[in-house]
Amino acid sequence: MAEESNWMTRKHNQRGFSLIEMLIVITILLIMVWMGSMVMMPMLQQSHVANAYNTTLATMRLGRQVAIAKRTVVSVTLSNAAIPNTITVKDTNPTNPTTIETVQLPNDVSFDAEPTLPNTVATTPDNFGTGAPAISFDMGVAPGVPNVVYFYPDGSAQDIANNINNGVVYIARPGVVMSSKAITLWGATGRLRGWTLITVGATKTWIQQ
Repeated sequence: MAEESNWMTRKHNQRGFSLIEMLIVITILLIMVWMGSMVMMPMLQQSHVANAYNTTLATMRLGRQVAIAKRTVVSVTLSNAAIPNTITVKDTNPTNPTTIETVQLPNDVSFDAEPTLPNTVATTPDNFGTGAPAISFDMGVAPGVPNVVYFYPDGSAQDIANNINNGVVYIARPGVVMSSKAITLWGATGRLRGWTLITVGATKTWIQQ
C-alpha cells in the first residue's frame, strides 16, 4: 500500500503544471510587471527632466569655461526652432569659428514655460521676467536675441551688441507644470543658478537647487 501511494505521488509530481496553473502564474507575473511599470514610469520621466536640466546647466557652464580658458568669445544658442530643444556652443573667433558642442534634450522634455508657472516679478526665479517665454535671455534690451548668450574672457555674459545679458530658461515635460526646472543667468558675472518648482500649501514656489 505504501508503495502504491509513493507511485501515485511520483506520478503527480511528474505531471508538472497544468495549463490553468501556468495561466494563473503568467497572469500574476503580468500584473506585477504592470504595477512595477506604473510605479517606475513617473520616476523615469522625472529623471529625463533632471537629465535635461543637468545637460543645459553643464553646457552653458562649458561655454563660459571655454571663453575664459581660451580668451575668446563663445556663443551658446538654445533653440526651439529647426532642431528643437538643442543647445549649440561655438567659438566665435572670426579667423577660426568652430562648433565646440551640440546637445539635444530627451525627446519627452522641452524648453517649456507652462502656462501656470508663477508669473510675477516677485515670484519668478531670481525675479527675472514673468514666467514666459521658455527661453528669455537678453532681458531689458531691445530688440535683443532672447535665445543666444555670448560668454566673454572675463566670464561675463553679453549679447551681440555687448549689453549685459541677464535671463532665464525653463525646462519641463510639456503639460506637467510640476516637472518644471529653471536656470537663471546673471550677465555681469556669468553666474548660473538652478531652480526647482515645488508647492508650499497650494502655492507654486521656486527654490534654488
